[in-house]
Amino acid sequence: MWIIPEEVLLANALWVSERANPFFILQRRKGHGKGGGITGLLVGTLDVVLDSSARVAPYRILHQTQDSQIYWSIACGSSRKEITEHWDWLEANLLQTLSIFDNEEDITTFVKGKIQGIIAEENKNKEVPEDEDCGKFREAELKMRKLFGMPDEEKLVNYYSCSYWKGRVPRQGWVYLSVNHLCFYSFLLGKEVTLVIQWTDVTQLEKNATLLFPESIRVSTRDTEDFFSMFLNINETFKLMEQLANIAMRQLLDNEAFSADRSLPKPRKAHKNISTLKRDLDARAKNESYRATFRLPQSEKLDGHTDCTLWTPFNKMHIVGQMFVSNNYICFSSKGEDLCHLIIPLREVSVVEKADSSSVLPSPLSISTKNKMTFLFANLKDRDFLVQRISDFLQRTPDKQQHNSKEQQDPSSPVFTASSSPCSSLERQPAQYYSPDLATANQGLLSIFKRDAPEELGPKAAKEKMKEESWNIHFFEFGRGVCMYRTSRTRDLVLNGIPESLRGELWLLFSGGLNDMAMNPGYYADLVEQSMGRCTLATEEIERDLHRSMPEHRAFQNEMGIAALRRVLTAYAYRNPGIGYCQAMNIVTSVLLLYCTEEEAFWLLVALCERMLPDYYNTRVVGALVDQGVFEELTRACLPLLYERMQELGVISTISLSWFLTLFLSVMPFESAVLVVDCFFYEGIKLIFQVSLAVLHANMDQLLGCSDEGEAMTILGRYLDNVVNKQTVSPPIPHLHALLTSGDEPPPEIDVFELIKTSYEKFGSLRSDVIEQMRFKQRLKVIQSLEDTAKRSVVRSIMTDSAFTIEELEELYVLFKAQHIMTCYWGSSSSASEHHDPSLPYLEQYRIDLGQFSQLFGALTPWGCGVHTPVLAARLFRLLDHNKDSLINFKEFVTGLSGMYHGDLTEKLKMLYKLHLPPALCPEEAESALEATQYFTDDPSPQATNPLAAEARDGTRNDNIQKKEEKVQDYRYYLRMWAKEKEQKKETIKDLPKMNQEQFIELCKTLYNMFSQDPSEQELYHSIATVASLLLRIGEVGKKFTNHTPKKPENNDRTQPASLELPTLEKELSTSMQEESKGGNSDKVQAPEVPVELSESPQPPTSDEEAKDETSVSSFSIVSASSLQCEDIAEDTVLIGCGEQQTCSTLDADWSISFEQILASILTETPLVDFFEKRKDIRIKIADCKSQRTIERQVSSSSDCELSLLSG
Repeated sequence: MWIIPEEVLLANALWVSERANPFFILQRRKGHGKGGGITGLLVGTLDVVLDSSARVAPYRILHQTQDSQIYWSIACGSSRKEITEHWDWLEANLLQTLSIFDNEEDITTFVKGKIQGIIAEENKNKEVPEDEDCGKFREAELKMRKLFGMPDEEKLVNYYSCSYWKGRVPRQGWVYLSVNHLCFYSFLLGKEVTLVIQWTDVTQLEKNATLLFPESIRVSTRDTEDFFSMFLNINETFKLMEQLANIAMRQLLDNEAFSADRSLPKPRKAHKNISTLKRDLDARAKNESYRATFRLPQSEKLDGHTDCTLWTPFNKMHIVGQMFVSNNYICFSSKGEDLCHLIIPLREVSVVEKADSSSVLPSPLSISTKNKMTFLFANLKDRDFLVQRISDFLQRTPDKQQHNSKEQQDPSSPVFTASSSPCSSLERQPAQYYSPDLATANQGLLSIFKRDAPEELGPKAAKEKMKEESWNIHFFEFGRGVCMYRTSRTRDLVLNGIPESLRGELWLLFSGGLNDMAMNPGYYADLVEQSMGRCTLATEEIERDLHRSMPEHRAFQNEMGIAALRRVLTAYAYRNPGIGYCQAMNIVTSVLLLYCTEEEAFWLLVALCERMLPDYYNTRVVGALVDQGVFEELTRACLPLLYERMQELGVISTISLSWFLTLFLSVMPFESAVLVVDCFFYEGIKLIFQVSLAVLHANMDQLLGCSDEGEAMTILGRYLDNVVNKQTVSPPIPHLHALLTSGDEPPPEIDVFELIKTSYEKFGSLRSDVIEQMRFKQRLKVIQSLEDTAKRSVVRSIMTDSAFTIEELEELYVLFKAQHIMTCYWGSSSSASEHHDPSLPYLEQYRIDLGQFSQLFGALTPWGCGVHTPVLAARLFRLLDHNKDSLINFKEFVTGLSGMYHGDLTEKLKMLYKLHLPPALCPEEAESALEATQYFTDDPSPQATNPLAAEARDGTRNDNIQKKEEKVQDYRYYLRMWAKEKEQKKETIKDLPKMNQEQFIELCKTLYNMFSQDPSEQELYHSIATVASLLLRIGEVGKKFTNHTPKKPENNDRTQPASLELPTLEKELSTSMQEESKGGNSDKVQAPEVPVELSESPQPPTSDEEAKDETSVSSFSIVSASSLQCEDIAEDTVLIGCGEQQTCSTLDADWSISFEQILASILTETPLVDFFEKRKDIRIKIADCKSQRTIERQVSSSSDCELSLLSG
């Protein structure tokens, strides 16, 4: 390519001149191409280690005048062909012009101007994206694509210098991290090492330090372990690897390809050598951390953060921390954990102003809210820019959110009802399913069912009043609602138990559901109206579980509670069809409805399923399985002795799912479990891990003495059943686990407050960031384990219908799915959702289209046909696509391959026969396909009759007989008829329709191409020639018996239409073959020339031997000519005979041949029988396919391996 002229001082250092003229020099880099010796090896190694661009552009063109010592680089190229085109252009367009100049400076100025003009013209025609990466990074991306054969769709994220340990020998090189692959390349002293790993194949990714591998990164797949070390910044590299592996796991889980964030804000300062994708991923990581810290909606994007101090009026201090600004929120987090957290929604901000600076309070910023709270920030580095950004976001804040927001209420109000005002959208039209007038739309079920109960005035009620008063004092000092200062005192109040009157408000506040509800007024009401009344799989499961949700509670023993639960669950299933409904959601939602209104319960469910417990409630409960693995890892770290015993009993995997999915609500008494839920909404998942570890620790001695899993489960169940809340003011609710209590002596009671306190004392050191790191590690294991389970399920379901072994089917499934995934991230003609449907059984979830099938077919088929292979693949695809949706699943794919590899002679020939009949043979390939179909359906012969039509006629005849008899049949008759209709009729060779002349010629072409690579090529050609000649004559004879009443021609002067006699057809095809042979196709076996006698009228043979020889030679000429390529017989080929010229489109419409005749003819030729009966091993093809796809490849080659070969 042309480049901006750059000055080169040492033109011959590390370069070899290959061409020269008075003004230009073409040079090749040493170490590239053949030869070079030790100098070339050293230069090549130096280029790789120092990341020289010479490996991208090993050729260049320099400009120099005779008297000047300065050279100018004007062009570079990655191949000799590219650089030669530039050289030829210079010689043709500039040499003569430059010879006119007298001044050398003018020559140089003219050349530089000309090259810059060419580059400007090229750039004018290109649309340069705004986020174009820097030049050096583009060079690295181009280098990656050339080295590893990646398409343009594969985007490089970043690349790092490191060492790859091949055995015990480190190979210094570069690791390239793209969106879908980890690639490594090294070239040291003539040894080239290439490694490619797909992120979807990674099962483990960890950073460790050992004596053998100091501070290294281990990347594990199902088959290998690879170590990389000697990174300049190993933490940055490992973090990026984690992100890319996470994206791949999400792709396996949801089948969604990575899409770049187009709304990414531009950096204030340009970053050198950092790609746009790297900035995108960094921004995503920061956004996820920001949203998780402050429990914000998924759409929130962090705009920036800065160090500052916050004045806290409750303790009269300036707290050091960071301010975070996003499109809808201003947040603050103190440097010391639990000192202070603050969230200020912009919808609540009324005034933002810069206060006067002083030595005590530099660069202060005051933010006031609508409920008269003022927050004072100071020590801001760039206060003016920050105020401008906040002002911009305030202008974008919708007014309706500011007017409709009701979450900030008077602090003196004891009850918080965020959805007490009716939605304007519901006022305009009458609601059918949900109305603000409903009792559950204004208060929780517990409040409704407590109205009639007498007020309790005991010590428990007094304790409850004291809790309420403590919270009211806290609200007065720290604020109430979303803008409340959250400190360690807030957590202490939560641990002491939230009073029932405030539970719904505080759950909504701590979970972040309050922000969701304020940002989406009326959303729930509209969703209920849209979702109710629909019948789906989710609604059926919801109806089945409605009466199983806390049936022991009064609120769910009547229609009011059941109807509210139905509306919330149905609305969420409609909102998130990816999750829909999962068991355990009903239990959690029923508890939420006790303390919250319907809308509040809905947004709490959203926060649970989509933020706090991600992937818990999808079809495969991936999130719960991930946290189960985290819990096992925590048990091993905190309780090592118990861990070993629990693993032997297999208890952890059994107990943890029920504990985590229902937040202990299904295993503890309700009054106790709801306190765990209080702490969970404030602390997050770490609280569940703490309590789980505390339960195991409390029962350690008994669990160590258990003999089996059942005994351990009984111990834990009895313990949890006796965790009591002695401070509750609610009447006791019967607990199902009471059945586990056995023996005369009642077990001791455990105070739930003591249990929670113990969990903080013994296991309170758990940190959320450590848990997230462990979650990532377990997510890789869980998702890959689920993929292996799916693979085994698919293989088991089809192994009885296929002759492939289990190992072969598993390998085929891996290739099939890899092809599907590759298309998802490298583009496809149809969307990924059309190829993947998680609601279907595993066997039918993944489907591929024609393009994907053609690639797999070309790599795996035993019937290689050269350039004809894609045509054969398209025909087989149409044959396997039974439902005509242009997609086939794995079972259909294996069915096609199984017939080719493990079918007997008859099955293989039957498949080949079908591939040359409609629907496999499309009209574009055979012009007379429609005519052939009509011919077969109109053919009165029994063999050509459509079996389905025959069955229909038989059915009609039977119906007429029944009507005549007027006999009423009983139900058993109809059952037998129904069973007969459902029973699949096994296809026999007699059911196959006949083949016309054009279809037969297509079959001969396919057979010819199939034999072109076989060792017995000549014998097979002569055999198929003999068979083809015999079948042509059989068709001619059969035509006479078929046409019983031939029509007379309307015009006696015209010749017989469309009837090609056999010798004429042989002569025409042999002529076509001879013309093809003269065309210089030296790769094909030359067919013997046709005897001159065949050009004349056919003469009867004098003997049997002569007849056999004559038939063989003539028919070999026919088949050879008609089977060289698909295009050998063109439409304009002239047929000689019958008195005038005709085209191939007028082939004999009455000529036909049956499958039985083809089979019988082939059985007479031993080479053909041997070819189709030969067993072929698909494992060789699979191994070749895996190596070609470079899923994981290591290659060593000498230095004379051209880079152009790597790029294909």
